[in-house]
Amino acid sequence: MTTTYGPLAIWAVVLVVGLATFAIRYSFVYLFGRIDGVPPRIEEGLRFVPAAVLAALVAPAIVDPGPTLAATVLDDRFLAGIVAAGVAWYTDDMFVTIVAGMLALWTVGAVL
Repeated sequence: MTTTYGPLAIWAVVLVVGLATFAIRYSFVYLFGRIDGVPPRIEEGLRFVPAAVLAALVAPAIVDPGPTLAATVLDDRFLAGIVAAGVAWYTDDMFVTIVAGMLALWTVGAVL
């Protein structure tokens, strides 16, 4: 892939984005190092961070927008994700959810 930007501009962007990322992360370390305890409202909100991150990582891999709604709904990853979500809701066991999702993916992939 070619670009019209020179190497200096690309490295400048990498450096600025890296410094911004570091500043954002360091601000939380600095903030929580200066206070004695995490306020209850923030602690309550932080409980949902792992689930939100997992959903943000998994959803794009499951939902593949096709040319039509039928192509999206009949996608093998989408159907296996629905099965895995149902198993996770019913059993609340991560290992069983992974196994059920993979079996559903292989089964639906073989059928479709």
